[in-house]
Amino acid sequence: MYTVIGKANSRATRVLWMLEELGQPYEHVPAAPRSQGVVSFNPAGKVPVLIEDGTPITDSTAIIQYLADKHGALTFPAGTLDRARQDSLTQFLLDELDSALWMAARHSFVLPEELRQSAIKKSLIWEFGNSQKTLVHRMGEGPFLMGRQMTVPDIILTHCGIWAKVAKFPIQEARLADYLERMTTRPALVKVLSMMG
Repeated sequence: MYTVIGKANSRATRVLWMLEELGQPYEHVPAAPRSQGVVSFNPAGKVPVLIEDGTPITDSTAIIQYLADKHGALTFPAGTLDRARQDSLTQFLLDELDSALWMAARHSFVLPEELRQSAIKKSLIWEFGNSQKTLVHRMGEGPFLMGRQMTVPDIILTHCGIWAKVAKFPIQEARLADYLERMTTRPALVKVLSMMG
């Protein structure tokens, strides 16, 4: 059985959601970043951490892609053009959306107070909005990002959408807003979000 370390209101959402979608059993340890229960597995103190057979795997994207590959679901096979497109979309989301949200978080509450630059949020919101325009041109016909099949990038994008709402980063593209509204009703995600209470 898998063990997921990290509070559900973090990138651990992605891992918990993936496991729910896959129907895999897991134990959830809602440890905070940089707590002893996290640092013992990840010296950087970041969550989530997935433990399988005593081996820790870090980084939410690495974890969810590993799980998708292992269980043969929510991903296209490695070595295919569809997988190349999927990986390209994953990298775009991490570079353009996740990174803006993470930078804003760092300057809001992660960094020591004397190192925070609150003015940076304005430029990050602008970048986030600009990236949405590019994203909607890359979206498939739906209902998922790549078309008829849900894949790893759907989990990353939907989580970024949830994070954006909390961080007050506006979703400016109607097509993206519709997509996020649809994705956040998935039973597996609703179950994970209920863990945040």
